[in-house]
Amino acid sequence: MTEPTRVIPRKAVLSWMLYDLANVIFSMGVISSYFSFFVHDEVGAARADSMLGRISAISMGIMFLGSPLLGAMTDRARKRMPFLIWATLICCACTALIARGPFMVSALLFIVANGGYQAGVQFYDSLLPEVTTEENRGRINGTAVGLGYMGSYIAVGVGLLMTVKGQPFPYTTYFLFIAAAFMLLALPCFLFVGEQGNPNPRPIFTWGAVTESLKQTVHTLKSGNKYPGLLRFLLGRAFYTDAINTVILFMSIYTVNVAVSTGLTEQDGKQKAQLVLLSAITAAIFGGIIWGVVVDKLGPKKTLTIVLSGWICTFILASFVGFLHLHIGWLFVVACSAGICLGGTWASDRPLMLRLTPPDRVGEFYGLYGMVGRFSAVTGPLLWGFTTWLTVEQGHMPEVKGEAFAILSLLGMMLVAFAILRSVSDEPRDWKALGAIAQS
Repeated sequence: MTEPTRVIPRKAVLSWMLYDLANVIFSMGVISSYFSFFVHDEVGAARADSMLGRISAISMGIMFLGSPLLGAMTDRARKRMPFLIWATLICCACTALIARGPFMVSALLFIVANGGYQAGVQFYDSLLPEVTTEENRGRINGTAVGLGYMGSYIAVGVGLLMTVKGQPFPYTTYFLFIAAAFMLLALPCFLFVGEQGNPNPRPIFTWGAVTESLKQTVHTLKSGNKYPGLLRFLLGRAFYTDAINTVILFMSIYTVNVAVSTGLTEQDGKQKAQLVLLSAITAAIFGGIIWGVVVDKLGPKKTLTIVLSGWICTFILASFVGFLHLHIGWLFVVACSAGICLGGTWASDRPLMLRLTPPDRVGEFYGLYGMVGRFSAVTGPLLWGFTTWLTVEQGHMPEVKGEAFAILSLLGMMLVAFAILRSVSDEPRDWKALGAIAQS
């Protein structure tokens, strides 16, 4: 007897998509651009890369340790939505206070805000099965990615409107706006996305629950061969997200330095950086939608392979801009290529993880998925910071050349990811049979 087709309200699907737009406003406005500008203005050009790398690494290191536990705990909870709500509230509250006190206080607020954002993304991703079916998952996820990047227009556009030549940028006002916009646009997801819920909820906030969740995660990692393709995918994901997250974090500073190396002022460079980001955003919107359709046609694994090939070409071109002192116009080409690949990465990456995940352990497995993303966000900024420290601060190279060497290190990581993922299959799993094996 076949199970009845589950009817998912359109309002729930649209509300889930809208949260993607909301959190991209934060990621683009704070992580990718204006917090890096804030650090640049506070500590100077020579120290900005290494300082930003350390701050980001601390924040992501905390989330690396916490992600598996949080994921396993949501599998025990009656519903996941309260976790998403609290993570978003923490992120928005801390973001609203950045730049209102000493620099180290702002750094601490960023660490907590970024932690809330990263945890929220993990909980949000685990809600994907609640608003999709196997037949439309690629299209809905890809459309959400494309819609999400429209939030970047808001973050970058408002930043450009607030920029007045010859006057300091109003960071306090900007970060307050980002926090308010994030919360406002997240509300529909909180209100209208319904969950089927956990029919067998268990205690969450007890020491026994914590230890049991940790033991279950360790057991999953030790018995990873019983979940075909899981460990290889997670390892490969650690490498490619390492490269992607790092280039997103530092691209604004790189653009400013490219601009200065070609004779423009720092102020002009910051404006160019915003235009470069807008180019990447536009490409990412179309990329997410188009790649989502491709995922439903070719499958998430083949799509991801094509996308990673595009990233390899993008990193090569980006490094040439710094090494050969190419005109800043080439960064717009890099940005468009990166945007298309970025939309494709998340359009194929989330569905592939879900294909590798047992239905009753979505929270735990997305915790592992998040964990490797956090690990990459620790190692990537540290590697970039170390490379620029070695080449710029110690080797006295121009900033733009040192950053070109840093991009080459990211290219190496992308090549490693490509090789690791070659044998991963996205064929549907028989989870009942595999579950019996996993219990043995």
